[in-house]
Amino acid sequence: MSRSAWPIITVLTVGTVLGAAAFVLLNLWDGGPPSTNVTQASVSTTTVGDTTSTLDPSTTVAAPSTTTTTVLTRQPGVIPGWTVSQPWGREESMSMFRGNPTRSWYGSGPIAVSPSVRWSYPESPMCSNSTVSGETRVWCGMGWTGQPVAYVRDDGVTEVIFGAYDRAVHFVNGETGQALRSRFVTGDLIKGSVTLDPDGYPLLYFGSRDNRLRILALDRNEPVELWSLHANEVNGIWNNDWDGNPSIIDDIMYVGGENGWFFAYALNRGVDSEGMVTVDPVQLLAMPGYDNELLAKSGRNVSIESSVVAFEERIYFTNSGGRVVGVDVSDIRSGLAPIVFDYYAGGDIDATPIVDQDGYIYVAIEHEPAQMRAVELERNLEVGQLVKFDPYASGDPRVWGIDLTSGNSDSGLWATPALHDGMLYVSTHLGDLIAVDAATGDVVWSDFVGWHSWSSPAVVDDILVVATCLGEVRGYSLSDPREPVSAWTVPISGSCIEATPAILNGNIYIGSRDGFLHALR
Repeated sequence: MSRSAWPIITVLTVGTVLGAAAFVLLNLWDGGPPSTNVTQASVSTTTVGDTTSTLDPSTTVAAPSTTTTTVLTRQPGVIPGWTVSQPWGREESMSMFRGNPTRSWYGSGPIAVSPSVRWSYPESPMCSNSTVSGETRVWCGMGWTGQPVAYVRDDGVTEVIFGAYDRAVHFVNGETGQALRSRFVTGDLIKGSVTLDPDGYPLLYFGSRDNRLRILALDRNEPVELWSLHANEVNGIWNNDWDGNPSIIDDIMYVGGENGWFFAYALNRGVDSEGMVTVDPVQLLAMPGYDNELLAKSGRNVSIESSVVAFEERIYFTNSGGRVVGVDVSDIRSGLAPIVFDYYAGGDIDATPIVDQDGYIYVAIEHEPAQMRAVELERNLEVGQLVKFDPYASGDPRVWGIDLTSGNSDSGLWATPALHDGMLYVSTHLGDLIAVDAATGDVVWSDFVGWHSWSSPAVVDDILVVATCLGEVRGYSLSDPREPVSAWTVPISGSCIEATPAILNGNIYIGSRDGFLHALR
């Protein structure tokens, strides 16, 4: 299938799914009784290359071997309808981390000339205890990646939805800062970003550190869990958290887990006889993101903490072992997802990649010398920490890479870049906000915004919005994209801001480690 054809088919498929139930779905967002939970399957389907097998989840699975097949089908200038600068889902919505499956839409304006904090939620800090590597400590507020969902409901109310470190998902009125629904409580804190169903179904998708990926129904009197997937459904070799943000495309959910595996589920969304939304997920793919070669190079930390990225008929994901993988999902409903791009970059890749209108991938990589093996460190220094790839190239796919290291210090990138007008904007771990020419890889501008900058920048109305670990939100004018000019700074607290802002109709919603979600206007 050609690149230009697939987005059209996507629209037709969604239209077919929604057509029969659209009149019901428009009014499903409030009220109604809960439905029976859906029981997950007891087996996992694992696909590597063109080989499919059914595995008992309790069975120990050896790391598979992988091969790379290069597909030469680039068509420069062909832009899928949903890719750059467009929301995924409702017109007035920030439905997922970075707005759409290419992670390239940042919100809508107008941005105020001089914004200020309008409200902070809740009345007391959102905190809980959580244990990592045997150490228990108090976690407060929202952290990386922590971008809220924001959308205008059918009743005209702006709803902001987010997970937080108090082990709960919250539902807040975007105008007043008051709770709209009861919290949905999980067994541990929530680090990643939630996803609102893009096709009008009242469903929310998210993961928690309690090892479960969940789907909630939002058309009952309070949020109800319809389905969950435990990380131990497969025999992963690392952590059991879910940090990655699920992507919903053509009734299929794509997501990676910190257990090191990549999943695809057919959701089979629908409406029951009482008008309540339903799901009946069926696993199409459960694929390790690692192989024996990667384990030998980078060790056991091969978690998928980044969110998956989609471009046409490909899904890309990265992992903490330094691997960038692209799979062809054109026949995913048959359980097939052959690897068509496979690159070892060295270094932990937690930040989510982005894709531009021509299918080039931009990958942000960490640099942690004390935690890296010699071969991994050497490769990381060779490749760079901000890298542009051409995944359709017949030869070396690396177009350029930038060295963002500083001696033996932790450096590189934890944040996802923002792409705007031929420029990339990204905050580094060492605290520099940089502007990079996307064509050449030249760093043309920088400004210091505070060490430990993990929040991903956003661009709306030619304003670059950046949250810092100094507890500020800054705005830069991009009248000249190569020379950002400071326009305003809003101090929020003395706590670090690691989460990514969601911007809708000029309102900036941002969580902080101080324990609160803040709204700026």
